[in-house]
Amino acid sequence: MTTATRQEVLGLYRSIFRLARKWQAASGQMEDTIKEKQYILNEARTLFQKNKNLTDPDLIKQCIDECTARIEIGLHYQIPYPRPIHLPPMGLTSLRGRGLRSQEKLRKLSKPVYLKSYDEVS
Repeated sequence: MTTATRQEVLGLYRSIFRLARKWQAASGQMEDTIKEKQYILNEARTLFQKNKNLTDPDLIKQCIDECTARIEIGLHYQIPYPRPIHLPPMGLTSLRGRGLRSQEKLRKLSKPVYLKSYDEVS
């Protein structure tokens, strides 16, 4: 990891913790605010710990892009949780065959940048 990349990652980490400190829930309830702040902190710690040993510059860039996107989406929509994606089952493949393998490949390619760290549910 280069020095510039390291500084960018540490800056994102600090900005997430600043964001968590200032976070207010959209509902205005104190319980919701505390729960959402805790979620932000736990999610940041978990993902940064998971990715701390990455050495590939492309993977590091993808993680930085995901982090930036999640911060911007969280601030815009006032929710700390990632926005779900809704894809109809078997809605991406053609009706002519190749079935599940091509469906899984298309689902993986259609996953937004802010959900790259999550495994597909269902």
